[in-house]
Amino acid sequence: MESHNQSSLAEFVLLGFPRVGHIRGWLFVLLLLAYLFTICGNMLIFLVIRLDAALHTPMYHFVSILSFLELWYTATTIPKMLANLLSDKKAISFAGCLLQTYFFHSLGASECYLLTAMAYDRYLAICRPLHYPAIMTPVLCAKMAAGCWTCGFLCPISEVILVSQLPFCGYNEIQHIFCDFPPLLSLACKDTSTNVLVDFAINAFIILITFLFIMVSYGRIIGTVLKIKTIAGRKKAFSTCASHLIVVLIFFGSIIFMYVRLKESYSLTLDRTLAVVYSVLTPLVNPIIYSLRNKELIKAIKRTIFRKGERASPTQH
Repeated sequence: MESHNQSSLAEFVLLGFPRVGHIRGWLFVLLLLAYLFTICGNMLIFLVIRLDAALHTPMYHFVSILSFLELWYTATTIPKMLANLLSDKKAISFAGCLLQTYFFHSLGASECYLLTAMAYDRYLAICRPLHYPAIMTPVLCAKMAAGCWTCGFLCPISEVILVSQLPFCGYNEIQHIFCDFPPLLSLACKDTSTNVLVDFAINAFIILITFLFIMVSYGRIIGTVLKIKTIAGRKKAFSTCASHLIVVLIFFGSIIFMYVRLKESYSLTLDRTLAVVYSVLTPLVNPIIYSLRNKELIKAIKRTIFRKGERASPTQH
């Protein structure tokens, strides 16, 4: 029995998108285009903010870090999804599965903390504008960003260690589009109630606490904005944080339902749909939301493109 367990631990089979049949090719093209757009969009935002001195402010500093994070967040799952759509053998090693799960959750937790830091930045800018330059210094921004990454990468360690010690025997097909804790726990041939409880406690702390902090920040922001007498003033204040709030609601809306629950069984179809939302759709729409709703960023993109065009053209005397 021990040798059987050991052999089954060697790899898992990621079923991905089952029963796609003849539309597999179209699904591959659609997912590839979404991935390429995500890479190009987030890379563009990251580089423009870094290159344009007018955007060297705390708000855009956090936006650029979010775009950089999204590049790695999608890289942990989408390339493997694309490979599985083309291959009949959808195997992933046990170590590879744990690594994918760890990095996906680390980057996801980092995003939760980063979105919270962005909400705090908007709260200071709108509710305490006179103190904002003194509080939100470049040093504090750097410390907050480093703290988001550090805390994010520390959070899933205990969950990964507990899963790595579970016995997996017999059935090794993961009913999901990538490796994740819930589908992995469903394959273990041992009681996983401890794992479920630990997952719930960690996810509830990360997701609910950060989401609550963000909502409290926006509650105070809305209260402050409503006191502004002019409609133009209220509109301008809301426009600076509307993009961030949309991203927050899309991202947290899906992960709260997915990860903050005390049960081992789950709906395969619903969980696959939610997984597409927070692993593919959110990183895809982030560049669209931030660029289309931000005139300053659009102007910076145009300045950067035209500046490069001028440098590339021959000098006329």
